[in-house]
Amino acid sequence: MNSKNDKVAFITGANRGIGFETAKGLGALGISIVIGVRDIAKGQDAIKQLNALGIQAEAIHYDATEVKTLDTTYDYIASHYGKLDILVNNAGILREALVGGNDSSTVSQDVLQETFQTNLFAVVALTQKLLPLIKKSAAGRIVNLSSILASQTLHSMPNSPIDFAKGFAYNASKTALNVYTIHLAHELKDTFIKVNSAHPGWVKTELGGSNAPMEVADSYKTSVYLATLDEKGPSGGFFHETELLPW
Repeated sequence: MNSKNDKVAFITGANRGIGFETAKGLGALGISIVIGVRDIAKGQDAIKQLNALGIQAEAIHYDATEVKTLDTTYDYIASHYGKLDILVNNAGILREALVGGNDSSTVSQDVLQETFQTNLFAVVALTQKLLPLIKKSAAGRIVNLSSILASQTLHSMPNSPIDFAKGFAYNASKTALNVYTIHLAHELKDTFIKVNSAHPGWVKTELGGSNAPMEVADSYKTSVYLATLDEKGPSGGFFHETELLPW
């Protein structure tokens, strides 16, 4: 158990990809890491890699589709740390083609519901559950992993730079997540908690695909920046690294 004066971060879906790189980035700053994973065996493999780098890290079972893991996650963090300084809502799914086409008239209800369950509803449920622990931090930080594909400004502009990616369920779920960021930041504006949305970049992950221009090793930067903002930092914004993006 860490001293309650030390920082602890909980990162969902962090046994690989962007979440794992975020765990490395925050761990390198001396922050204790708890990763939430669906598969504990894969989580333990990730922990071994983090420990080998000198990072204090643990894995617990968290699944966006299993409501009971909300309670077990809260109980674990409360009993071992007594507070939560950083929540990175990293886990997300894509059930459509990322590039090419537009499925707005054909996307199924199953795809919509599954996508929104993981990318929005589970994020809201977990954040609400852990908020009492975040309020015990001297400088709570909540980072919601969004996407530039959530930007309605960019989608609707002439010659849109993201016109090639019109997967409706994914894009809409991330837009809704951005709305949650704005609203939660407003509710918490008189506290020490900051809430922001992150576009990590188009990354070569299982979700992003092999044609993505950004290497996984560089994907942590936005999340780590927003997770470690000082007291003068922004809240209720949408960022790629330090650049403010249009909603």
